[in-house]
Amino acid sequence: MPPRFFLLTLGANQQSGSMIPGQPAHRSWHCAILEDLQMTQELNFSGKTVLVVGGSSGIGNAIAQAFRTRGASVHVWGTRADAGAYGDSPDSDLTGLHYAQVDLSSPASIRHHQPAFDRLDVLVLSQGIVLYDRAEFQPESFRKVIEVNLNSLMDCCERFHDMLQASAGSVIVISSSSAFHSTRGNPAYGASKTGAMGLTRNLADAWAPEGIRVNGIAPGMVPTKMTKVTTEHPKRVAAMCSQIPLGRLGSTEEVAGVALFLASPLASYVIGQTIPVDGGLTLR
Repeated sequence: MPPRFFLLTLGANQQSGSMIPGQPAHRSWHCAILEDLQMTQELNFSGKTVLVVGGSSGIGNAIAQAFRTRGASVHVWGTRADAGAYGDSPDSDLTGLHYAQVDLSSPASIRHHQPAFDRLDVLVLSQGIVLYDRAEFQPESFRKVIEVNLNSLMDCCERFHDMLQASAGSVIVISSSSAFHSTRGNPAYGASKTGAMGLTRNLADAWAPEGIRVNGIAPGMVPTKMTKVTTEHPKRVAAMCSQIPLGRLGSTEEVAGVALFLASPLASYVIGQTIPVDGGLTLR
């Protein structure tokens, strides 16, 4: 029996009018089928180990579940005592994930944590806090935000550097569209996300010779617990959407799709980039 590929190609030749097997006259349906098959394989993470720091809720949780549904063994770090403690969290789904509590404000906690894996292929850094009511203008609060949102990124990268080098792995830093503009009421948050984008560039340059790819994602306004101060108020949502070319808020799943791309062979020649996933917000 001829291979299926030949049968598909022959069908396309008959449809397109080409008389040469394997050389369709134009791009046809068989090309789309083969490309879909190839894409599926390149987004298959079976046998891979992924750690999503901050993967217990929000964008990080959507990323964790996206990797899990594509075959990866996924570990997440969060702030609560155990996975069951997230039962009241509307944007948390820890089904099938391996959970650990780690205090990201403590470099020692990160350094001394013993993970339940000895191989790591993808490290996603999705941790983050924000303090409202102008609290970030106070030096102590400013430092608290910087410690979690920026310093812990480096702590985590250093902690897992050797594993990532051994696997020729990938690091994905979740920054924010706030890295591209001011956040008037949240100077620590804005500074930390701008710093995260800079760290992404520098680590990408330093670690590329070691086989580690480092990239980032800058989400725009996506409904999560952290953004509900805006997303649960219709007038604020309308004002935000008026600034977004696509005219709507994003979803955590849309951010997760970009994370899958960056961790996959499809992005094998991409390093040091922070990709805005913001509906065009940063274009204006």
